[in-house]
Amino acid sequence: MTLELFIAFNLALLAAIASPGPALLMSIRTSVVKGYVSGIKLGIGLAFMASMWTLAALMGLESVFALFPWTYLFVKIAGAIYLLYIAWNTWRNAKSPIGASGTIADHAFRDGVLLNLANPKSVLFSAAVLIVIFPPDLSLAAKGFIVLNHFALEVFCYTIIALVMSSKAVSDKYLAAKTALDRFAAVILGGLGLRLLLQR
Repeated sequence: MTLELFIAFNLALLAAIASPGPALLMSIRTSVVKGYVSGIKLGIGLAFMASMWTLAALMGLESVFALFPWTYLFVKIAGAIYLLYIAWNTWRNAKSPIGASGTIADHAFRDGVLLNLANPKSVLFSAAVLIVIFPPDLSLAAKGFIVLNHFALEVFCYTIIALVMSSKAVSDKYLAAKTALDRFAAVILGGLGLRLLLQR
């Protein structure tokens, strides 16, 4: 295992983190609405669960999904329902003043974990990336390092997002258009939930 392989893995992770999706959307919204502390907590939760999916991929969970398709279907349906639940709450509270609903601030870490747990395709993505980049005979220490590297990189990225998006200039612009932006976020999250539910 070489430095070039880790660079390739980290570049793939950065591309995944930056791609539009529920994790990035919730990271931005939480940081703007509730501040950088909640944004960082959410990011740590997202990073923890994402790195656990990588660990699962390293341990062969994608093979379990292939052998027992009902397990994947169960996790996928549960994830879709959770995304739809977030979308509904976001839409319902779009006109509420900031702080009227404490869900994001009070449970930011938990919400980050549940949000990435809601996407079982993460383990398939991780497995595909790992197979392409790393040799199959990785030691236990190397696997542990890959998981820790994944966690640290995601925490770093979501911390940067939280610090940037919670700045006063960004927060003021968000507050001026809160209802429209929250409803836009709700539509996107709802669409992602429906897509996860309906995709084969």
